[in-house]
Amino acid sequence: MSNQVQGGLDMLFNSFEFLVFLPVVFALYWFVFKGRKPQNLLIVIASYVFYGWWDWKFLYLIAFTSFCSFLSGKFIAKNEDNPKKQKWISAANIIVNLSVLGVFKYYNFFAESLANLLSVFGFQADFVTLNVILPVGISFYTFQALSYSIDVYKGKIKATDDIVEFFAYISFFPQLVAGPIERATNLLPQFQKDRSFDYAKAVDGMRQMLWGFFKKMVVADNCATFVNQHWAEYQSLPMVTLMLLGVLFAFQIYCDFSGYSDIAIGCARLFGFDLKQNFNFPYFSRSIPEFWRRWHISLTTWFRDYIYFPLGGSRCNKWKIIRNVFIVWAVSGLWHGANWTFVCWGLYHAALLAVYNILSINTKYKEPVTLNNVKSIFQVGLTFVLAVIGWIIFRAESIGQAVDYFRHVFTNKLFDFESVPKKALLLCGLVEKRMC
Repeated sequence: MSNQVQGGLDMLFNSFEFLVFLPVVFALYWFVFKGRKPQNLLIVIASYVFYGWWDWKFLYLIAFTSFCSFLSGKFIAKNEDNPKKQKWISAANIIVNLSVLGVFKYYNFFAESLANLLSVFGFQADFVTLNVILPVGISFYTFQALSYSIDVYKGKIKATDDIVEFFAYISFFPQLVAGPIERATNLLPQFQKDRSFDYAKAVDGMRQMLWGFFKKMVVADNCATFVNQHWAEYQSLPMVTLMLLGVLFAFQIYCDFSGYSDIAIGCARLFGFDLKQNFNFPYFSRSIPEFWRRWHISLTTWFRDYIYFPLGGSRCNKWKIIRNVFIVWAVSGLWHGANWTFVCWGLYHAALLAVYNILSINTKYKEPVTLNNVKSIFQVGLTFVLAVIGWIIFRAESIGQAVDYFRHVFTNKLFDFESVPKKALLLCGLVEKRMC
């Protein structure tokens, strides 16, 4: 039985390769490939170079996903007088795309989990597993492709006949591997109109990219160094240090992910495109529901529109609403990774959301967040603590380790100042200052 192996070298935003790649593409885009169609073609070529830099063989995969979704849109449009056929075409595209995602991301996980479950009952099973690489960004561009065909089926957008602009929409390199997950209703029309260079927009994009690089390289990477260094020895660390690890990981994952989103949004603006905001100061939320309206907005709204609402959303009785929430968050956990810790993390947040729902706690605040009263400070503090608990589950390598980590939080000694490097304390102060 084998695990998935890692791929080659990515052209990361903070790599030397991207430092060369971006200005070359920028110059070609504005000074050589003038006009909408040539620029769209260049974006496809540049995006495939960007993605193929990691492993060129997986260009076939993103091309296959793009082609299937493009054809499904055309066939749905051609069968406007046959809703039943449209439904089957849309369903077929969903099945094909999710099957590809399932094979590459989840097959080994479910095969090994089933084998372990059968062994508990005395059955020995050794399922064939795949020695495959997990394609970078497959979850992002698959969801982006699915949203297009679903929206065409629902009549929210017209199917495009231009395969180049569609391939550009799916593979747009600034947000290809880490989001935001764009909807065709927002991004595709931008490929369908002429674009001219806007100096103010480009400057704003560069400013947002620099802010993203700061969050990623200065805050997230330094937090990651400390967290990774001390996570392996959590059993011997005092309670305060264990809590500090959780807090630093919360800052790490926020600054890493939102930093990449800022770079993607800023980079897209250099080319005349507007991507949607993906993070909105989530750690200043007053409740977990508000937290998820501010964190990874493109993903949470995707699950809301394409899973939660079709299940009935909030139009059901309270217990069916809770059922819908648990289904969505179990899927959300799996989307983040093929590990039971991610599923557990998703169910943890589903349980928190269920508590808010059962107690009918108002979470749709009309006034902006202010920390000028005890109530707001308590709400923001409690929400942050609940989020940190979830991030510890998310960071753990197994459910057993997560449980053991929390056990040591309550059983280890309270404090050992020598075990807390000054660097970690300085990072906490720096992040708190920058986020305020």
